[in-house]
Amino acid sequence: MRSSGFFIICILHSSIALTCGALIMFYLNEISVFGHGIETARKLLGSTPHDQLLIQISDSFVGLLLFVIGFLLFMVAFVNDIEFQIFFAKGCVLLHVSMALWRVFFERRLEDLAHDWPRQFVGDFILSLSWVFFLVYSWREKYD
Repeated sequence: MRSSGFFIICILHSSIALTCGALIMFYLNEISVFGHGIETARKLLGSTPHDQLLIQISDSFVGLLLFVIGFLLFMVAFVNDIEFQIFFAKGCVLLHVSMALWRVFFERRLEDLAHDWPRQFVGDFILSLSWVFFLVYSWREKYD
């Protein structure tokens, strides 16, 4: 049995991850300025050439990882096993909640990123909520 909700959520999350990953890999400076502002983006680039190179490499890997996650989400969208879909959704909820907790306990302590964490926390919460809605819907289908 295939749930259309699972397919839609996976495609939505896949498109978000693919887009963010590609933007981070190829347009990092523009995205940093748009997301953090000019001053913070300048600080996040690093102060020495060595730091700048390490940060650029790290950001490129982050973008690549997001792109790969988006591609994997696209592939998982076509899985028809409802038990796998439920297991996968629970894992995604756990992942998004862990990211939200990371932002609350660690990222808010960073001076340059302190004003960004509430917005990112809300994003993590909304993404996890989409998986929770799927779990509630699948639970309702199972027991009706």
